[in-house]
Amino acid sequence: MPENKKKTNVKTKQTSAIKNSFIFFNITEFILVFSIVILYYITIPLSTTNVIFIPKGSTNSIITYLNKSDYELGIIDKIYLKFLGYPQSGWIDIKSNYLTKADFLYKLTTSKAALKNITLIPGETSYIFLNQIAKKMNLSRKELQKIYDEYAYKEDGNILADTYALPYGMKEYHLLFYLFSNTNKQYEDISKKIFGTYNRKRWYYYITLASVIQKEAANESEMSYVSSVIHNRLKKGMKLQMDGTLNYGQYSHVKVTAQRIREDNSSYNTYKKTGLPSSPVCAVSIDAIKAAIFPAKTDYLYFVKNEKTGLHDFSNSYKKHLNNIRKNRIIKRNLNKIRRKKTQENTKETTKKTTPTAHKKEVSVFPKKSATKKSTSIKSLWDNVK
Repeated sequence: MPENKKKTNVKTKQTSAIKNSFIFFNITEFILVFSIVILYYITIPLSTTNVIFIPKGSTNSIITYLNKSDYELGIIDKIYLKFLGYPQSGWIDIKSNYLTKADFLYKLTTSKAALKNITLIPGETSYIFLNQIAKKMNLSRKELQKIYDEYAYKEDGNILADTYALPYGMKEYHLLFYLFSNTNKQYEDISKKIFGTYNRKRWYYYITLASVIQKEAANESEMSYVSSVIHNRLKKGMKLQMDGTLNYGQYSHVKVTAQRIREDNSSYNTYKKTGLPSSPVCAVSIDAIKAAIFPAKTDYLYFVKNEKTGLHDFSNSYKKHLNNIRKNRIIKRNLNKIRRKKTQENTKETTKKTTPTAHKKEVSVFPKKSATKKSTSIKSLWDNVK
C-alpha cells in the first residue's frame, strides 16, 4: 500500500474519532443540561390545598383541569405523570400545603380518598343527622331528604348510631345507599346471631323499642331496666307516657311541654296512643338494641329522674311512683335554693371586687413657701407627672 494512502486512512480515522468524540460530548452535555433543567423544574415549590378534586379522564384532561385551577403544569409534567402512573379520581387527600412539583405529581397517583368523619350520636334523629351531613359534606339538604324518604324502611332508625368515614364528593344517593346498606348488614348479622334469622318487620319492632330506651335511659347500665318498664307496660296494655317519644324528627332537642302533649296527635305521642310509635324515634346503639331484646327481669312500671344523681328511681306501683316524685321535687327545690344562694354569694363577691374604693385625701408633706402659694400634695405632684 502506498505511503500516501496510509496517511490518508490514518487522517480519516482520526477525523472520524474526533467527530465521534465531539458528538458523544454534545450528547452527554445535552443529557446533563436536560437533567439539570428537569431536576430544577420538578423541584419548583408548589402550594396546594390539603384536599383537591381530580376528575375522571385522560392524563391530558386532568392536567388541563388542574391548569384551570392555577397549578401551572406543562408538557414535562404530563410526561412525568404518565411515567408515575394514572392519577386517582375524586377528592383526594394530599396531606400537605407546600411541596415540590415532583411530590405533587407523585401524590396525585398515590394519595387515598379524602374522608370526613361524621358521627351519628345515639338518640339523635335522622332529621338532625341529614342537616349535619348536608353541612359537612356540602350536599343538598333537600335532595338528601328526598332520597331518604324514597328508600328508608321507616321514618327513623334506618342508620345505626356510629362514626362513619365518608369520602368527599360522594353524591347524595350513593352516600345514603352506603349508610342504609351498611346498617342493614349489621342489623341482619345481629338478628341472625340472636334469633337465627332476619325478619325485617320483627326486627324494626325491637329497633323502635330500642329507640325509646335510647331516649329515656340516663346511661347504658339503666337500659335494661327502662326496657323492662316498657315491656311490662305493653303487656298490661298501659300507655307508655314517655316524654322521649315526642323528641322525634325536628323536635329532637325541643323541651316537651303540657301544651305539646295536648296538641301532638302523631303516633309518637305515647301519652295519647297505646303501644309503641309506628316508627323508631331516633338512631340507636347496639347496647340499646340488646336491652330491647333482653330486658331486666323486674316488675317495674314507672320511673322518675333522681334530681340528685341524674339517674332514675324505678317503682312497681303508682303509689311508690308518686312518693318518688314528691321526694325528687323536694330534692329539686333544695338544690335550687342552694344554687340561688351560691349565685347570690358569687354576685356579692364579684360586686365587692369590682366596686372602686374612695380615695382618701392626701396629706401635704411639704411646708408652705409663702402664704399665697398653696401647699403641694403627693397626689398633685403625681398628677403633674402624669
